[in-house]
Order: sequence, then structure tokens, then C-alpha cells
Amino acid sequence: MPRMSRRTLLGSMAAVAVPGVLTACSTGSGDSDVSNAGKKLAPWPSYRPATGPKPDLAPTDAGVQAGYTAYPAELVKSVARTPGDGSTVKVMSVSFGTPPKPASANQFWAAVEKALGVKIEYTIISQADYQKKMATVMAGDPDSLPDIINMFSGFVLPREAEFVQRRAEDLTPFLSGAAVADYPNLANIPTHAWRDMGRIGGRVYGIPLERPLPGSTLWLNQGMFTDAGMTEGWTSEDFAAVAKKATSGRTYALGAAQGSLFGNAVHSAAHNAPQEWVVTKSGAFQPGWADERFKAAIAFQAGLRKGGAYHPDATSISQIDLTTLFYNGTVGSMQDGFGAYLPKYRESQGKLTPAAALPYSVDGTPGGIVAARRSFGYTVLKKAKKERVELLLRILDYLAAPFGSKEWELVHYGVEGTHFTRGKDGSPQPTKLGEVENNTNLPLKYLAEGPQVLFVPGMPDAVRALHAWQQQTVPHAVRNASYGLQSRTKNAQGTTLKAMLDDTVTGIVAGRISLSEWDAAVKKWRSRGGDRMAEEFAKDYAANT
Repeated sequence: MPRMSRRTLLGSMAAVAVPGVLTACSTGSGDSDVSNAGKKLAPWPSYRPATGPKPDLAPTDAGVQAGYTAYPAELVKSVARTPGDGSTVKVMSVSFGTPPKPASANQFWAAVEKALGVKIEYTIISQADYQKKMATVMAGDPDSLPDIINMFSGFVLPREAEFVQRRAEDLTPFLSGAAVADYPNLANIPTHAWRDMGRIGGRVYGIPLERPLPGSTLWLNQGMFTDAGMTEGWTSEDFAAVAKKATSGRTYALGAAQGSLFGNAVHSAAHNAPQEWVVTKSGAFQPGWADERFKAAIAFQAGLRKGGAYHPDATSISQIDLTTLFYNGTVGSMQDGFGAYLPKYRESQGKLTPAAALPYSVDGTPGGIVAARRSFGYTVLKKAKKERVELLLRILDYLAAPFGSKEWELVHYGVEGTHFTRGKDGSPQPTKLGEVENNTNLPLKYLAEGPQVLFVPGMPDAVRALHAWQQQTVPHAVRNASYGLQSRTKNAQGTTLKAMLDDTVTGIVAGRISLSEWDAAVKKWRSRGGDRMAEEFAKDYAANT
């Protein structure tokens, strides 16, 4: 099965919901108080940056990532001792790769088990089966839960917070404040990731997977767009003109996948429309969908589609197939997560030069980019005795080793000489075995991971370009104000209600329905739960500030 990016997963699952399965499940009737309002809030884990190789391109407090133009020559050791005790640990996470070879025949698996000092029983769920499987797990016997479970925030699993509060270990005593110092690599996870993961009932229940600030990004075939007249500082009118010129015959400037709303995230951010939710100075929450700038972005996209710039299968093609069309030059652009830059550069070699698009301006106002949730999911632990919880946290601490460490290299590339050799710049280059045995097929990186950095093996110019792009765009990132906050209504109904709006956006851009129907759709969304979400988010926001 072809590899899927993190945004592929979220895009393909955004309209999928299984509320009927969990509404009556044994996690409770929905009356659990998961809100942070009125609670004593546990302090976030105290951030202590790890020591390691100095980056070639410096990070910024605003959200620009550290960049490495070459692989560190000297790797540090980030874990003092083997974390495990020889016991068996059951873990579960989603997978974007093909099923791995069994543990008995998998040298990568064996090497990680040896380093961790435990046996790993891994339940690996394909992205297509994730929600169904999670529904079964969440409704099942608490005693049968895996020891370590990764929860992906983008799925909005119905009553997810209630499940975590009732069934997962409260990690506050182990990680809150200075307590996290017992796990140095977990202490190296920046506070922004913990904040965007959020508390439940005032407590810390999970460990976040830190992600860069840029979210959904328009990836361009740089040559195609440059030849069509793309210049820095372009306007929305310039964008439309370039898209029209770059489209001819069976070549289309704009590609889009099913569920992406014709790449709406990129265009709504360029119009500076709030991304789902915006908070006012008074602390009130307002939905981005009711903002006139969001409506203007839909109209702009409808014009691009009417002009023929989009691939005709934009409402039905899969993200995997769209990626193939991007690499072979059939489409000149596609929306994907910023984190997809590594496969974009790797797979494009010899075919094209990829580039993250600078946002166009609208009516003289510089365009924005999508600010991602800084926590791409989080990991929770099954309730257990103190000693067992500490063992599991030591394991996750090892997996969260920072870039430039020996532990990071093992978890990401395996054993030198077996799974990888060294390139000219010293970076790991997968062997044939490493292309089969790796942490895509055995997805350890979705259990815990250190802060991500900019690094493209053997391509220093790509790192410089990405770092420069972040310096230009990060100040204009448009953030969803609800990240890290609790809303019972969203937990129960959010996915279904958003699907209604998504269908309307797609229908308008595709030309099946009129733009005039948008206001009625937003009104229906508000009456069926949107306004309740706004009230709940406002209360939770007030409690967290």
C-alpha cells in the first residue's frame, strides 16, 4: 500500500464519523465533566530543551523550525540506561505503511526491543480502519486495553475526552511541572505542543506528538508556475492568471483530492479567514465559517474551477493518486501538510522541483497560511500501578529522543550496515532491507517523538528554501483558537456537523449549488450545535487564560 502523509489521513477521514457506535458505549452517558472550567489546572510540564548538535539555521520563538543542512557528525546519547524490565508491552497506533514483517523475522523490530528492554506486542491499524477499530477499543473491556494507545486529534472521535478521562492513566503526578524532569526527552517537548493537546478536566492525560506550525500547504511544481508567471508578492488576481496560463490540454495548474474541498484550507487562509474558530478580545468564540472572508474564498475557488484550472476529478480522486499526478506533471500543485516536504523532495528528484507556495494577497492585505495544531495527536496509557506507569513513560522517553541522538537514529533508521548506510553527508541512506523494515511500517514515531526539525538528506538547498519560506510565512499564520480546548458538543457532534458544511463548500466550488446557499448552511450548523460549541469553547478558554 502506498505511503500516505499525515494530511492525507486527516483529509480522507474528515467526513467520517461513528457516533452511533460510541454514544451508548461503556465510557458513560456523556455526562462526564471534561471541561476545564471551574477546575484547578495542572501546570504544563516544565520545558527543558535537550542538548545536542547546533542547527545550521536557527529556530525562532514565533515557530520557525531549526534547520540542518547536513546530518550531525557527532550524535549524542539521550538515554542513560535501558528503560525496560524484560516484560511485554502492548501498544496500538495507526499506520500509513504496509504491514510489517512479524517480530520474529524483523531485525528492526528486534533491535528496538533490545534497546527498550521489553517485548513489544504491536496492534497496527491501517488508516482506513482506524476509526472503526478505535470505536471497538473505546467501547470494550477496560482490562483488554493496550498499555500504550495513540489518539489522533484530527479524527475527533466521538466522546474521546470522556473515554480518556475514564480509562486512561492520569499522568499529572508523573509529568506536570517539574515532575517531567525524570524523563528528559519528554521534558524536551515544547509547551506549545502540550497546550494544543490540551487538558481534560484540568488534568494532563497524554503526551503530545509535536508538529511544526505550518499546516496545510499548497505544494507547487515550481518550474510550471514560474514559467506561467509566478512572482513573489503575487495577488489573488495574479494567482488566477498564473493558474489559467499553466493549464492547457490535459495539464492542470490545480490538483485537489476528495475531501479537501478543492484545497479550501490554503485559500481560506490566504483570504485571512479564521480557521474554524476565532476568539474576540472579550473572550467570545466566533465560527470562521460565518466570516465574509471565508465566503469570499469559496467564491474565489469557484471562479478558478469555472475557469478550468482544477483537475476534473478534484472531488473524487484519492490523495495517493493525486500525488502521482503531481509527480508526473499532470497537475501543477496540490494541498498537503507541510510535514510532507520530505517525500515531496525525495520522490520529485529527476522529475520536478517542489516548492511551498507563498500565499497571495487579497485586496492589498498579505495572505495568511494555515497554522497547524502543534500536537498531531497524543499518547495515553492504560491505568496501572505506579511502577508500571513509570516503565511505560521511560519507553516513551526513549522514543521521544531528539534529532541528532543515537536513539533517534535507531528508531527512525534502524541498525547501520543492516538497515542503512551513510551518504556523502553522513546521513542514513536506507538499504533494501531498510525500505521494508522501518518506522513507517512499524510506526513507533506515532507513539512518541521528539520535536521535529527541517532536514532533507543530501539536499541542503531544500532545507534553506523551507527555512526561508517559514521565516516569510510564519508571522502570517492563521490559528484555530479552539486548539487544546474542550467542547462536549464538538466531541459528540462536531464531525457530523462539519461534514454538512464541507459538502456545501464542495458543492458550491464544483458548481452544483449556488453561493447564495452558504449562509443558510451556516445558520443550520449554528442552530444544530455550532452556537453551543462557541459557548463551551469560550468557557474553557476563560479557564485556561
